[in-house]
Amino acid sequence: METERTENKQSKIGFFKKVWYSITKIEKYPDMAAQGLSKAVSYFLKITATLAIIISLGTIYQINNIVQDGAKYLKDEFPEITYNEGMLTVNSENEITIPKENSMFGTVIINTNELEETQVNQYTNTITQEENGIVILKDRLIIKNSSISGTLTYNYKETLEPIGIKEFNKQTILNYTTGTSIISVYVSLFIVLFIYAFSMYAISILADTLLLSFFGYITTKLAGIKMRYVAIYNMSVYALTLSIILNMIYIAINVFVPFTITYFQVMYVAVAAIYLVAAILILKTDIINKQMELMKILEAEKVIREQKQEEENKNRQEKEKKERKKKDKEEENANIPDGQEGSNA
Repeated sequence: METERTENKQSKIGFFKKVWYSITKIEKYPDMAAQGLSKAVSYFLKITATLAIIISLGTIYQINNIVQDGAKYLKDEFPEITYNEGMLTVNSENEITIPKENSMFGTVIINTNELEETQVNQYTNTITQEENGIVILKDRLIIKNSSISGTLTYNYKETLEPIGIKEFNKQTILNYTTGTSIISVYVSLFIVLFIYAFSMYAISILADTLLLSFFGYITTKLAGIKMRYVAIYNMSVYALTLSIILNMIYIAINVFVPFTITYFQVMYVAVAAIYLVAAILILKTDIINKQMELMKILEAEKVIREQKQEEENKNRQEKEKKERKKKDKEEENANIPDGQEGSNA
């Protein structure tokens, strides 16, 4: 019954409580890991989804700023623009470049002419080398921001047609950016961004947990602890919590104040490794303490058995002594003559 109550209590640990335990109560790792792989995977998916939501909202916020600034620039300075059947056309024979000094979103390159893939790669490399940048091409949009590694590419047709946008021109864009219709665009874009971010970060975090669990497996061997790999993996999932939350904060701050922490990825892995090693060492200490308690119990039981045995031996000896005295007395009485016995009487 006590075991059942303990298991029921463990199964009631909610997501936010697990987040709190994962950061502040490393000693809880074995208990949470004991809930099984399914609970760890569920936690992994929830925290990945939270990260994907933050990334998606941050990206939407940045895109909205870009849209508002772009609308002003489009209205006052930009040439005529048209979009039809997945193809964007800007009425300019040459590429248009907005340097990063004139834009808070990095270098913006616009070229809707027919391009070789090598030139597209050159544009991509140009913005990749910077913290932020945008490349607007005939059939796609390439975005680079400081919160992600690499670039994000959005095909116009695949992105716009699902939300019912098949054609537009300069005035249509201005109407969209100043009206309420853009909200539906942001909602659809959020869904696309969420799916993409969730998929990418799920793969990334999965790789991190596998690497971390392998490190944890080696640590258990060095520490002389016998643990199943699945338990080590479960603990690795919880050990990554603080690193993921720090990543969320880093991304959220970058939405408003772009900056780069050079060794953030090293810190990301190091923090998780420290948590996992600490959990393993705490577990070893618990095992040693339990073994010592067990030895004390066994020693106490041994002393009790010895005392009981000694008492039984003593009682047996006293009983044997009494029986021997009784027998001696009976033999003494049996050796007295009948007349002497009567005379004595």
